[in-house]
Amino acid sequence: MINFLDLKEINARHADELKAACCRVIDSGWYIAGEELSSFEKEFSAYCGVKHTIGVANGLDALILVLRAWKEMGLLCDGDEVIVPANTYIASILAITENRLRPVLVEPDPHTFNLSLEGARSAITSKTKAILAVHLYGQLAPMPELMALANEHALLVLEDSAQAHGAQLNGKKAGNWGHAAGFSFYPGKNLGALGDAGAITTDDDDLANVLKALRNYGSHKKYENIYQGVNSRLDEIQAAMLRVKLPYLDGEIARRQQIANCYLNGIISNDSLTLPTVVEQTAHVWHLFVIRTTKREELSAYLHQHGVQTLIHYPIPPHAQQAYKNKIEHGNLPITELIHENVMSLPLDPTMSDDSVDLVIRLINDFFSDNT
Repeated sequence: MINFLDLKEINARHADELKAACCRVIDSGWYIAGEELSSFEKEFSAYCGVKHTIGVANGLDALILVLRAWKEMGLLCDGDEVIVPANTYIASILAITENRLRPVLVEPDPHTFNLSLEGARSAITSKTKAILAVHLYGQLAPMPELMALANEHALLVLEDSAQAHGAQLNGKKAGNWGHAAGFSFYPGKNLGALGDAGAITTDDDDLANVLKALRNYGSHKKYENIYQGVNSRLDEIQAAMLRVKLPYLDGEIARRQQIANCYLNGIISNDSLTLPTVVEQTAHVWHLFVIRTTKREELSAYLHQHGVQTLIHYPIPPHAQQAYKNKIEHGNLPITELIHENVMSLPLDPTMSDDSVDLVIRLINDFFSDNT
């Protein structure tokens, strides 16, 4: 069986270091907001090229808290509009509505699946205050152009970098483009913890200061609360796990890129199959390798029959979910709906063997050779 993602094998390669780090935390007697968190925040800041990393409980909280902090700072108000791609994972939308802001759904670029610059430009109104740029599947949105657009209209930019650890454009990494960025370290991410974990990156000193309080009950000093905060802290054990895995991230990205290049060069596209579009070959980190096919159900069943696991990211767009039916205003979204009907993710993880990659390629080509 070729698993979609073999987390057991991925973490087994670091098992001794992970166990040692866990023991280090246990033996320290300090389990919340200690040296492991402080060290990871410094190391991840250096990796992303930013001044501040603020560890939080998960990726959703990272997005929620940035928007919440901007409200506390007087930069956003209830009802302000936030431009966001319509085909994103629901967490991006949840972060907006949780803060009583209004998501403005924009069709993505049909080739990269990321936020369309022209779509974002056409969605700006007098109520628009922010852009939530989602770096879907491991490739950055068109950040130079989006930042220029944001500067032109005095808009805040929040990067949803949950799938883009280490991705870059023009040598500048995810988390270092917008005014702030939210990261998820969910176990299946390219940089995954061994449980839920997240972080925020920013160069804004004032924002970082507010966020550090918000994640800790609204407090900078014990028993003194400035804000009505929450409990969303990246705990010491998960910070220690991430410290072990961060130095290996670039090597694992390189292997992901090798596998993706094999797929791109080996799988034969046709009228029923579209391969991913890559803007900058060395900068896509391939959290997911997502194809589009009008024969999704048949291909998925065929691959499963031959021992290859696939997944769909994502089968239902946010605006069609029960949670948001009749609760989000939106126009026609034909590109988004077509993407969700046709996308399929192929297995891709840094532990895959060349033989497994070759088998996936051969099976896909054989399927379309027999079905076109």
